[in-house]
Amino acid sequence: MRMSVIGCGYLGAVHAAAMASIGHDVVGIDVDEDKVAALASGTAPFFEPRLSELLADGLASGRLRFRSSMADAAGADVHFLAVGTPQVAGGHAADLRYVDAAVDALLPHLRPGDVLAGKSTVPVGTAARLAERIADSGATLVWNPEFLREGWAVHDTLTPDRLVVGAAPGADGERAVEVLRSAYSSALEAGTPFLVTDLATSELVKGAANAFLATKISFINAMAEIAEAAGADVTLLADALGHDGRIGRRYLGSGIGFGGGCLPKDIRAFAARAEELGRGESVGFLREVDAINLRRRDRAVQLVVDALGGLVFGRRIAVLGAAFKPFSDDIRDSPALDVAVRLRGLGADVVVTDPAAIDNARAAHPQLGYARERDDALREADAVVIVTEWDEYRRDLSPTHAGGLVRGRIIVDGRNCLDAEAWRAAGWQYHGMGRR
Repeated sequence: MRMSVIGCGYLGAVHAAAMASIGHDVVGIDVDEDKVAALASGTAPFFEPRLSELLADGLASGRLRFRSSMADAAGADVHFLAVGTPQVAGGHAADLRYVDAAVDALLPHLRPGDVLAGKSTVPVGTAARLAERIADSGATLVWNPEFLREGWAVHDTLTPDRLVVGAAPGADGERAVEVLRSAYSSALEAGTPFLVTDLATSELVKGAANAFLATKISFINAMAEIAEAAGADVTLLADALGHDGRIGRRYLGSGIGFGGGCLPKDIRAFAARAEELGRGESVGFLREVDAINLRRRDRAVQLVVDALGGLVFGRRIAVLGAAFKPFSDDIRDSPALDVAVRLRGLGADVVVTDPAAIDNARAAHPQLGYARERDDALREADAVVIVTEWDEYRRDLSPTHAGGLVRGRIIVDGRNCLDAEAWRAAGWQYHGMGRR
């Protein structure tokens, strides 16, 4: 099937490469000519496992190409809309300028029978508005939300846990849904559930999923606050809760909270849209979810300050992690970098290391110190803070090895990813989040 993918950022580049890898003829379109040039040469503009291999294979096969002109999208059977929807400046709502601009640019190239499949995360009601905008072209709009996890995006595109397609009622909508079934035939043959909904429901699925996930993460972090006050251990609490089949253990890991370019801004936009619909009270709890999440960063900084006896100025602190999560170089709204910046603001000599995100972090925060190698960051440190749970830190770093490098054996485990007893037994002063 011939496809175009409009917008070649994180979502679009992965989607284009993945679709080409299963045999479709794909052109990725983006207005950023530098990004297009990089992708066309096989260079991924961000770190994502397996993406470089998919790009190389797709380009070599001729099934994948990248262009900067929307005219190159003409002739595709389905056009995937994958542009960003950032938070508006000075507010919480989603900025839809890029979505509208992409649809306007594509409109002259749409043919009767074409399918425009929206993948961008948008406020409910956007799809119906866009469907009206393209109606005269004879093309049909459906909404096909993405559920990608950074670090697992290729896997999640090729083997999704569900596929959702929202369509308007009628023959055109039904035909468009069948086009999407064909596009995802390999996943469907592997047993992936395919859910057909109305347009509004398909838009709500993404926002609701993010809201639930953020709530679960902030819930256990709220329990961490109570555990600290009560002298309890939130990790044992989470284990006990996780055995309840109605709750589950996944995403009940207490720490410094969530970040990235999606979850924080998406829950704010979800709440903002609920306010516009006159139902702000229905998601009023999301404001507290956001507040709990941000408080965890404060708590991590305070643990470092307290561990150093309140004397932070001039002390060397190794910060292990810069990306907002492992297997990514994304530093957008990164709790890890936020902790590092706050410690630097208190006068600490902060040295940040990360397996993938050093260059992005340095460009955003040149005032921090950086070390490409983990051990260089640890050397002569008065305290160590783990803020991104890369395997290099949570699994591969032994307390004995680290103890031979540092000046002070103080470690703050911002992700509760270490064996506390093992580190204490090696002579470390261990501090976790919501742990005794």
